[in-house]
Amino acid sequence: MPATSSRSWSASTSSTTWTAGSPFLLVYAVAALPFGYWGDRGVRSTVIGVGVTIWSLATLVSGIAGNYVQLFLSRSAVGVGEASYYPAGTSLVSDYFPKEQRGRVMSIWSAGSAIGIAVGYAGGGIIADHLGWRTAFYFAAAPGLLFAFLAFTMREPLRGSMEKVGQAVKRTSEASARTFVNLMRIPTLRAAILAQTVLYFVLASNAFWLPTLLHRRFDLSLSAAGLLAGVVLVLGGLIGTLAGGWIADRRAKTSPAAHLEVGIAGFLIGAVFIVIALVAPLNIGPVPVFVPAFLITVIALYMHAGPFTAVSQDVVSPALRASAVTMLLFVSHVFGDSHSTFDVGWISDHVHSLQLALLITSPTLLVVAAIVGATGLKTVKPDSEKMEAAWAARSEKEPAPAL
Repeated sequence: MPATSSRSWSASTSSTTWTAGSPFLLVYAVAALPFGYWGDRGVRSTVIGVGVTIWSLATLVSGIAGNYVQLFLSRSAVGVGEASYYPAGTSLVSDYFPKEQRGRVMSIWSAGSAIGIAVGYAGGGIIADHLGWRTAFYFAAAPGLLFAFLAFTMREPLRGSMEKVGQAVKRTSEASARTFVNLMRIPTLRAAILAQTVLYFVLASNAFWLPTLLHRRFDLSLSAAGLLAGVVLVLGGLIGTLAGGWIADRRAKTSPAAHLEVGIAGFLIGAVFIVIALVAPLNIGPVPVFVPAFLITVIALYMHAGPFTAVSQDVVSPALRASAVTMLLFVSHVFGDSHSTFDVGWISDHVHSLQLALLITSPTLLVVAAIVGATGLKTVKPDSEKMEAAWAARSEKEPAPAL
């Protein structure tokens, strides 16, 4: 492809990315704010049920959209539903399982996304090919409505029921604008959120631009490049997510900062192998090079998912755990991935190379993510102990819950 046409195509694509992808992420981030508040004060199973209902109905409406505006609005509504589900769901899971198991549990929780993406791409593609894209939306909405009904029937555990100290309670009222902002004053939580914000920039930009890069570098068709990138992202994401939680929980028996350590190690390993993946040939003779390097990169970068979620719950009061996840969603999407694809496209336009743009941003920012995450290594234990002491002191003022 000639350099001039490549530059023109890249610029127009980055503009399209900004107008299409970024608003969805921003809607997702902003919508999380009221739902996070509700998740800490209300019945979390109800919040989850409402969220799944919203995104299922929005998916259904997507299938009957008559123009771009209607489709855009319906897809944005999907973001509203997702924003209500994740904070309340994470808080709920934290009250189902003890601290010692949260890394693995949160990894399994996060792995559900990778499985859902795989099923959605494969199943949606097959249905769309045979019955049309509108029918694919209908098929996606139907199980969502069923699971929404099941969500309303989930057992709602007492808040703090898995804490070693303090009294579990049915309702809490600590969530407020002030306490939400003050969450960033918890050093460990701040380190985890900011590190993930930088990471999300890398993940989103590479997920979007890699099919284009593969098309240009290896002369693959766009569909083949997208399939290759998608398979490796889903497979690597699933392996890395599950492995990270298991490793972190094992290490946590001897190291209080294990959950951060596993994520940081993944960032650094990813920084090395993403360079290899971006410069390596597809094969050297019969030996594949790009795919193994790409796979190792994805596995390493997703090792943080369960452990970072677990540690963010460990250092925050059971009364504010949905708010902690909401803070992550808001900060990471507004400052991390909502603009990353546009930024990399802009850099590509100015250095005349998409490959170079990714080489400039990806390994550099992964090292930054590791450094930012490392600022929380020494604070995990004191932050956890401070939370437990505050929860125990709070519980002394609470009446015993009615059983």
